[in-house]
Amino acid sequence: GVEVGPQPQGVARADVLDKMRKIVKHGLDFVQLFNEGKEFPPCTMEVFKIMEKVDYPRNKNGEITGIIHPKLQDQDWQPLKNGDPLFLTLDGEVIPYQGNCTVYPTFINEAAYYEKKQAFVKTEKIKLTAKHLRLPVS
Repeated sequence: GVEVGPQPQGVARADVLDKMRKIVKHGLDFVQLFNEGKEFPPCTMEVFKIMEKVDYPRNKNGEITGIIHPKLQDQDWQPLKNGDPLFLTLDGEVIPYQGNCTVYPTFINEAAYYEKKQAFVKTEKIKLTAKHLRLPVS
């Protein structure tokens, strides 16, 4: 599957549709080249591995008491370091990120995840190495 975004629920955006078309075309081009016997050399790529889901700050009744800090909003895949602003309480208090490593938040403030108690997902950037790839000769 391919998920391309961000975009609000129920909204069709031309720029996001164009990105989706391009990624699907690249995938189909790869399959065609692979089937034609093209050899792909080993490569290393950076990917983001999910670490954990982070909820909004809540009171003892489970009600949300803070929102995503404006400096974090729309910063998906950008580094978040210890001390960076994370949430802004309804009283105006800044809640900073407290972590021992840099993380890369994604799905920040997505409407579909409110009911799942998810303000964003913390990911870590890792490197994966793909081995040489070629269709076996039969």
